Amino acid sequence: MLDDKFTIEDLDRVLLENDYVSSSEISTTLYLSLLLGKPMLVEGPPGVGKTELAKVISKAFDRDFFRIQCYEGITFEQIVGEWNYQKQLLHLEADKRSDDREEQIFGEDYFIKRPLLNAFLNSRPSVLLIDEIDKADEEVESFLLQALGEQQITVNDLGTFDLQNDLIVVLTSNSQRSLLDETKDRCLFLYIPYPSVSREVEIVKSKIPDVDEGSVSKIVNLVHGIRNLNLMKKPSVRGTVDWVRSVLSLDDKDLDRSLEDSIGVVVKSENDKKRVLKEFFNKK
Repeated sequence: MLDDKFTIEDLDRVLLENDYVSSSEISTTLYLSLLLGKPMLVEGPPGVGKTELAKVISKAFDRDFFRIQCYEGITFEQIVGEWNYQKQLLHLEADKRSDDREEQIFGEDYFIKRPLLNAFLNSRPSVLLIDEIDKADEEVESFLLQALGEQQITVNDLGTFDLQNDLIVVLTSNSQRSLLDETKDRCLFLYIPYPSVSREVEIVKSKIPDVDEGSVSKIVNLVHGIRNLNLMKKPSVRGTVDWVRSVLSLDDKDLDRSLEDSIGVVVKSENDKKRVLKEFFNKK
């Protein structure tokens, strides 16, 4: 998947050119994933850039992007595909005289392909994001890893499909449930924590290039202080970027007042808001 001369430093540069501020662990794991052709399992708190990493890989390496958004109750049909029953019935009604009409309706023209099968059959190098796999049940997880491990997908009455391209697979998890050992064994593991102050400043600057560094530094340090509180929901990195944008949009010379007025950008409950205002804005 990688040119022999391509280095981790080159990978850092390519990611940064696409507005993704990497870390040593992120770049090394991604480099090995590309080198070995193995899926990457990315865990970490919400909003630290797990999904964004997959999107950036697609953009940086000019690959087509496919996404399976997992949720409780997601099914095989929603991941792989399903028969177009209405089209099949219409064909049967229109061709009642044909003896083999039932065989004709079990072809690709009558099958609606979903993200996994589309990713497998795509002719160009691709990226497949299996987002929040911990929300799917174990049966779905087992099927996904079987398909990815054997690089084949079997659909009843249609046949077996082999992988048709150089496919990079990224799975993300918020650790709502423990994943199967088989899943972990087939993947390179990466945990993305909340970034350091310096890295988060760089992340904000990559998203908002013309921002004043002093203001960014103050806001990022404030966010880190808020994360150290025992809140119901800690501010995400995405929230930090949104807060900086919000403060800039308010265009108030009093930075503290702008931060207080826009506190709802990063704090998501009334109890958390009261605590943050008391701890950092001297509000009783």
